[in-house]
Amino acid sequence: MRGSWIVALIGVALGTAVAAAEPQLTLQQTARRLPQTGDPIWLLSLHVNEETVMHFDAVSGRAHRQDANRHQTGSLAPLPPGTYSVGEVEPLGPTDPAELGPLWIGIEPRFATGRGHLGIHLDPSANRNANSGTLGCIGLINPEAMADLASLVEQRQVRTLQVMN
Repeated sequence: MRGSWIVALIGVALGTAVAAAEPQLTLQQTARRLPQTGDPIWLLSLHVNEETVMHFDAVSGRAHRQDANRHQTGSLAPLPPGTYSVGEVEPLGPTDPAELGPLWIGIEPRFATGRGHLGIHLDPSANRNANSGTLGCIGLINPEAMADLASLVEQRQVRTLQVMN
């Protein structure tokens, strides 16, 4: 009887440790801006075992819409703060918009918001023209970074994104 009680306690302790070690992404705005278009640079970070494994520069929303209603569809604002579920990495094809790049990682808010159809993708126009920025998704600035992120999300089975501000 005593042995099963100890095993149960160890199981609870291990379960807590496993839950705390779940890899996750965080997104927070920095003070930096893209030099030509003025888009604020957001930092997308991968955390594993409470340590930061890698950072990726990104944009979210359009430069001139950073203060718009982040819960309103069509606002071109950055993602609203909160917790999101991270979906599978999906390749995009020739019929998908070129502004999404070659890969898509869907994200779904775990809270009530008017926003939908959100994801993480490459922003091929970042710092180049009026299309710089996103309609509200997370747009990585560097094509190699998008491939690296997609690989890490698959390998580490990342399922949570926390948008900080």
